[in-house]
Amino acid sequence: MASGNYGRIYAVVRRIPRGRVATYGQVAALAGLPRHARQVGYALHSLPDDDDATPWQRVVNSKGEISARCHPYAVPQQRELLEGEGVKFDKAGRIPLARFQWNPKR
Repeated sequence: MASGNYGRIYAVVRRIPRGRVATYGQVAALAGLPRHARQVGYALHSLPDDDDATPWQRVVNSKGEISARCHPYAVPQQRELLEGEGVKFDKAGRIPLARFQWNPKR
């Protein structure tokens, strides 16, 4: 189990419900790390491959896009996982955040 900032980030990501997404900045703010969106990306990149408890695929950039990763298969994999949860993409490949962004206060 991760501790410190990564542990706080993972705890927030685990709260994102199926069929919803959160932005890197949103996760950082909810983890008590405002303006540390990049650290969220580093934390998610550090997840072990066998971590099925942390839905990393539900974190996207502020435009509702899947951010490129070092593995070429990661972007299509993330899209497939999200579509499997009912998340829709527009013609430009963006997720309409007004519809699919998680609001933890609801």
